[in-house]
Amino acid sequence: MFPIEKIKMAADYLQKHISVRPQTAIILGSGLGALADEVDKAEIISYTDIPNWPSSTVAGHAGRLVAGYLSGKAVVIMQGRVHFYEGYTIEEVVFPARVLRCLGASSLVVTNASGGIDTSVPPGTLYAVTDHINFTGSNPLIGGNIDELGVRFPDMTHAYDPDYIKKLRIAAAKENIRLESGVYMGFSGPSFETPSEIIMARTLGADLVGMSTVPEVIAANHMGMRVCGISCVANYAAGITDEILTHAEVLEAVAQASNSVIRLIKAFMSEI
Repeated sequence: MFPIEKIKMAADYLQKHISVRPQTAIILGSGLGALADEVDKAEIISYTDIPNWPSSTVAGHAGRLVAGYLSGKAVVIMQGRVHFYEGYTIEEVVFPARVLRCLGASSLVVTNASGGIDTSVPPGTLYAVTDHINFTGSNPLIGGNIDELGVRFPDMTHAYDPDYIKKLRIAAAKENIRLESGVYMGFSGPSFETPSEIIMARTLGADLVGMSTVPEVIAANHMGMRVCGISCVANYAAGITDEILTHAEVLEAVAQASNSVIRLIKAFMSEI
């Protein structure tokens, strides 16, 4: 079966099982699933019920699709994502984003937990992602182009929509939430970065490091979606402190910041 046929099969299933036609898709990163509880008229589908849809295997990712209304806007929320490091192909990682575009979503809000490089920005701080560096070693557009989704060579100059970044800042100001701006560098994982890799990332201009987001954003731009990126600093990156990095620490830090993330996204949705 060709990739586009698998995508259409999943989109057709969702069209039959949810009543809302989403304008915006939201991907929730590690520990950020609580936003889905804010959805009005929620319709919930397990990833395991959707044809060809990859299932989350990492703690902090519930593995459910939630459709409904957030701040009065039609949305579909991925309560957890899949990652390249879970053993999925890069094509499988971006499969959900492609399905949600075919379902009608023209905008993508993508969130993640990250390691912070700037010592003046403490864990728990939120960032508006302004750009990214792809250090995953792969790209979801490698291989035959799916012409029905986008052009062979998509422009990535404004991978993160400048107008959305402005609206995110307005939303943060209204909610009195500290919002930094910075560049996210995506690694493949699952091992955390080494101190030397963090020095490299800083030298290359990165403010944040993580193991997600980049593939979905590339795929979204390929499909002409407008992207808003929000990152929650879960810990200082390797080598900045003497702390040993753990996933449990990531989940704990993000849980403490989840209320701010929820308020920020709801306020942002009111702006678009």
